[in-house]
Amino acid sequence: MTDVRSADPAVAEPPPPGAVSEAGRAGRGAGLRAGAGTALPAVGIVIALAAWWLTARLELVHPVALPPPADVFTAFVDKPAQMLEHTWDTTLEILTGFALSVAAGVLIGLSLASSRTVERMFTPLLVAVNAVPKITLGPLLVVALGWGQKPILTMVFLLCFFPIVLSTATGLTTTPADLAELVRSWNASRWQAFRKVRFPAALPQIFVGLKVAMPLAAIGAVIGEFQAGESGLGYVITQYAGIGDAATAWAAIMLVALVSILLYSALLLIERIALPWVRETTSSR
Repeated sequence: MTDVRSADPAVAEPPPPGAVSEAGRAGRGAGLRAGAGTALPAVGIVIALAAWWLTARLELVHPVALPPPADVFTAFVDKPAQMLEHTWDTTLEILTGFALSVAAGVLIGLSLASSRTVERMFTPLLVAVNAVPKITLGPLLVVALGWGQKPILTMVFLLCFFPIVLSTATGLTTTPADLAELVRSWNASRWQAFRKVRFPAALPQIFVGLKVAMPLAAIGAVIGEFQAGESGLGYVITQYAGIGDAATAWAAIMLVALVSILLYSALLLIERIALPWVRETTSSR
């Protein structure tokens, strides 16, 4: 007689013990890797601070130029409200200039990608503008725009926009061939192809440009404050370095670095939330 067994999916054989142990080890390994990934940045910071302390301790660099980390921390503790106020001003300038760069950079990159004529006409001009050392434009921006935020935001924009333009144009002109063929098979309009395929496929490349531009925004804000600032961390650096208070100047430099790290990490988080498929469809280390 033929043996007929139940096909009820609720009745399933238990997995072999080896499979359970392998799954448990894999889960524990993933947890350990995640914990190590969280701790590694802190380890890097500790190593950098130790190297800084040792350099200052051995006086490999003159203390006027590189004070010990403890002196820098004390300089921040002595005037926290003032330092945080200047940090907030610089952060707003970074975010505002970066947002303007993103808006203009994506539009310019879209224009270059949509027309070969526009690309050939304006690409050399964009390269020439990007090649000009931006710090040389600082005095001219002050003369043209006056003191305050306008020249600072212009400096941020000039430093940031080119990577965004380049990454946007590259992403929109390198749509995977299989996706382009799929769109043609659907007889989709240009707008449908752009909205459904080309722009989503270009987003990973666009985020590469955004991640390159974010630290440049911090650099641009500080350079602008050197030239035209009435507040901000760049203003603090020039003022206190000018009177020989290197510890406070270095405290401002460390705050610029901290702001840049936090904004870059926020951008990485936005990328992970906005593009969940990228990690699933690409290889990872």
